[in-house]
Amino acid sequence: MELVEATEDDAGTLVEYWFSLASGMEQYSRFNELVYDGADEVPGDAFRDHFERDDIRDYLVEVDGETVGFLTLAEGTHPSREFGRYTKLVNLFVAAEHRNRGYGTEAIERAKGLAKERGCDHLKVSCEWGNAAARRLYRETGFEEKQVTFVQELG
Repeated sequence: MELVEATEDDAGTLVEYWFSLASGMEQYSRFNELVYDGADEVPGDAFRDHFERDDIRDYLVEVDGETVGFLTLAEGTHPSREFGRYTKLVNLFVAAEHRNRGYGTEAIERAKGLAKERGCDHLKVSCEWGNAAARRLYRETGFEEKQVTFVQELG
């Protein structure tokens, strides 16, 4: 398994995988409902914007030259904290037919290495509370639960 840094030529693939990830999250909360009915409706501009920024990077998860998923990493700081420089694993997606083969675990390990190379002192990730599989993956790869996010509609 390799992480290959995505380029603008990969924007369409990123959008397709992102749509699969995002539409899969709809089941966990009404706040996850998408405004798009299909990947073909999603503008690629969001990912194209990533290529112009220094703090966000997208990677293709590749196995034997085949793309099986993607991940997005974003860097940030908490200047007032002892652990002040972080990388956030924003998106992690492995296509259903490639799951349970260790690719997600390996992608996380590679993300840890990339974060260390860039001078970060911790990696963080969030997931839907009801997504037991994601929570298990993150616990099994060394993450500890830190906080809960609450949400409220303003109507």
